[in-house]
Amino acid sequence: MAIQGPIAIGFDQVFPHGCYVVGEVEQVKDFDASTNGRTVYAKDRTTGLAVWQIPVMDADPAVKAAQKTVAVKILTDVQPVPPAPLPGSPFTPVEFDGMTVTPYVAQNGRLAYSIRAMAMRAPRTATTSTRQAASASAKETAGKEIAA
Repeated sequence: MAIQGPIAIGFDQVFPHGCYVVGEVEQVKDFDASTNGRTVYAKDRTTGLAVWQIPVMDADPAVKAAQKTVAVKILTDVQPVPPAPLPGSPFTPVEFDGMTVTPYVAQNGRLAYSIRAMAMRAPRTATTSTRQAASASAKETAGKEIAA
């Protein structure tokens, strides 16, 4: 099979409606290597970087309540810091860069996904997104005019 290992995927494909931080960043423990009294933390097999995780809530209104919260694992040797919360709001929107997804069969026999990222940051502003969309629309229009 041509696909082996993690599959690169864009943030907008995983969280098309965005997502929000709902917990703390924690370093992932390597339960197989840890012993009584000695905690060993997980390292990514491919990069050798430390693995951290943060729970986020998917903002997609179509997602069932029980499936809204997922853990995103971040690969970096320095503890990632979530962006600042929105002023006057209990919610902290977040986006991830360098995302991958790895499908696996969970203990209950169902298909599950491990979501990883290389970085966490504040979302792009609406102005930036609007500008990017306008630019893409202008390029598309220009392409149609050239083809005509």
